[in-house]
Amino acid sequence: MPDKPFTVIEGSERSETFVSHRFPENLVDLGEIRMNYATVGTADLPALLLIPGQTESWWGYEEVLALLSDKFQAYAVDLRGQGRSTWTPGRYTLDNMGNDLVRFIDIVIGRPTIVSGLSSGGVLAAWLSAYAKPGQVRGALWEDPPLFSSETQPAYGPSIRQSIGALWALYSKWLGDQWSIGDWEGMQTAMPKEVPQWVLAVFSATRQARAGDPTSGGDRGGPPQYLREYDPEWARAFWTGAVAASCDHGRMLASVKVPVLYTHHFRHVDQETGALMGAASDIQVAMARDLVSGAGQRFDYRSFPEMPHPMHAADPAVFALTLTEWADTLPTAPGTPGGLQ
Repeated sequence: MPDKPFTVIEGSERSETFVSHRFPENLVDLGEIRMNYATVGTADLPALLLIPGQTESWWGYEEVLALLSDKFQAYAVDLRGQGRSTWTPGRYTLDNMGNDLVRFIDIVIGRPTIVSGLSSGGVLAAWLSAYAKPGQVRGALWEDPPLFSSETQPAYGPSIRQSIGALWALYSKWLGDQWSIGDWEGMQTAMPKEVPQWVLAVFSATRQARAGDPTSGGDRGGPPQYLREYDPEWARAFWTGAVAASCDHGRMLASVKVPVLYTHHFRHVDQETGALMGAASDIQVAMARDLVSGAGQRFDYRSFPEMPHPMHAADPAVFALTLTEWADTLPTAPGTPGGLQ
């Protein structure tokens, strides 16, 4: 894959929103959006793309980037609608976000890449595993992704309405698309009534696990930093199913073309209500495995039943070791650095 020039753009929208971080940030023009990212490592190392989950900006990977810098040339991005990247009202779909990443690999990385994504970023890693351009992706780590479980009418197992969806409904109702409502205090009051207690417990554990993520607004008060950088229309897109309206998970998984590592974290299905506590049930992972294997691709699985949802933030060392050990088993792409010695 030939190297291509790319444009780094100074400044960004909503500049008063942001805080400084330990790694420099860049913006690249991808056409519809400007995508923000940070990078570590050198071009003689294998390329790695890190894709954050919903409400997470690139700096959710800040701690693990330091651990990966001597193993990979790693790029952590802000997806559209998150961080410093462009907000795109009415345009939050898996296909649009996946194609943003295809362009990013083409324009910025410019060579075969290992991809790793958390949560909805893990669904996008699956999207790239299936639909990226030929030769772009060498392999993909899916970090606790809500495959099937983030759909409104999944082919297998609990839907988003039986999992964390009530939290997304809350964000959409009280914050509004592009923070058009922004009733933070009203949301805090409504949260115990509108969101099941177990969802709040899982959400709290996830928030506390995030490296460097303040749990309050700090000196400014109000929403935490990660929500300040987030367009709540994301939440509505997931709650209504609009995000995956053109991307059936089963069809996507049956189209995977690269080796996959699936890390599966805390999960429990309540037998009385069918509620899923966690990102995906065991049966949903089993069906994902069957579909990927049926497509002729290697599917490796690691179970971390005590691990919070964002492993890369909760335990950066375990995440880095899991990723590097698995990446070292991948075939070397022709003409690219190989081996993770």
